[in-house]
Amino acid sequence: MPAEPSPSNPRAALLRDRNVAWLMSGGAISALGDQFTLIALPWLVLKLTGDPVALGMTIALMGIPRAILILFGGALVDRYAPKRILMLSKHVNTVLLGVLDILVYGGHAHLPVVLLLALGLSLASAFSIPAGTSMLPHAVAPQHLQAANGMMMGLRQVTMLAGPLLAGLLFALAGDGSDGPRHMRGLALAFGIDCLSFAVSAWTLSKVEPRPFVPAPAQPVLRAVADGLAAVWRDALLRSCFLYWGLCACIIGGVMQVALPLLASSRLHGAAALGLLMGAHGAGALAGMAASSVAKGRRIVNLGMTLLLVDGIVGLLLIPLGSITASWQGVLINVTIGVLGGYVQVAVFTWIQQRVPRELLGRTMSLFMFIFMGLAPLAASLAGWIASRVALSTLFGGAGVCLAATALLAWLFTPMRALRDAAPAPSARTMV
Repeated sequence: MPAEPSPSNPRAALLRDRNVAWLMSGGAISALGDQFTLIALPWLVLKLTGDPVALGMTIALMGIPRAILILFGGALVDRYAPKRILMLSKHVNTVLLGVLDILVYGGHAHLPVVLLLALGLSLASAFSIPAGTSMLPHAVAPQHLQAANGMMMGLRQVTMLAGPLLAGLLFALAGDGSDGPRHMRGLALAFGIDCLSFAVSAWTLSKVEPRPFVPAPAQPVLRAVADGLAAVWRDALLRSCFLYWGLCACIIGGVMQVALPLLASSRLHGAAALGLLMGAHGAGALAGMAASSVAKGRRIVNLGMTLLLVDGIVGLLLIPLGSITASWQGVLINVTIGVLGGYVQVAVFTWIQQRVPRELLGRTMSLFMFIFMGLAPLAASLAGWIASRVALSTLFGGAGVCLAATALLAWLFTPMRALRDAAPAPSARTMV
């Protein structure tokens, strides 16, 4: 068992904790590899088809099974332990990405095969997402959860900065903008890097020694999922937050997954530009987290009011994004959006983890991740259809107006404006 962190210097003690060290290193390696696939997969589809509808369908195909199964994944995490489920999913992802890498490198990647492998990656992520987001509470003391979350999410933001930039450099060196085999080999190398990252992170995960796991009571999976949903629904504030975040995910997540690759392809002329835009968002989010740490949780009234104000401003920033003509303009906007989101991200994540009982954590986090990683790809299919019929400026502008309006309505008609930061004490896990 890992030693308890010293209360006198919890951050330094956390860095010496073996569990935290292995989780941080493995999580950073895996997240860095994910950024390569995140750019390479939509770019591969555009290279194979040149069709925004096909791009939207691919993203939706990755989202539909994940959206359906992620709640069941959370129930299995509560029953069989996060580490066990996460380890299995890493092995599956390693194999799938290895196959995709070989096919792309050999010039045998065709859209049906790519879609089939994307489906497999989606199925694996339905179980890895709730397992990964439930690991920290099983590995660190409750009073140090927010510090550990901040460190983990800060590392993830570093990978969101470095990954797209490295991927963009890789594509540029591989002949970005060309249609020859050299460029396809650059895509293959990107998938190979992600494959290797999953293999290495599986090894680091094997070194983690979680605290004793108390499984949820044995019951049918459907009943377990229903109990988790009911627990969230009974909490009025948690229910309001989840419904609000679901609307935001549909408005923004779906649009951005389609619109950013199209923007890079049609206006900025290359996958390197897409990497630059995504890297800018990661840099901004990292700066926002750092600013939140320096400001020591200062809010405009409280966490809820700050969150709604941030979303309203982000909505307004999205409107001009569809009219840019140079990469530096998109970088400025994406950096600003990232700073705003990063400022509140850690507090929101920790608030959820500390609000629910441990035995419901997997199912609650699976519902939270379902909102952002399940609903958004579903909305991407609609966004792809819309993108084939309207100008990019209209797509971005409409999404920005809808997000700002959603934040305003949430402030007027929901209890989200009363949301406050989670207390660090272990008792904060109790549902209210």
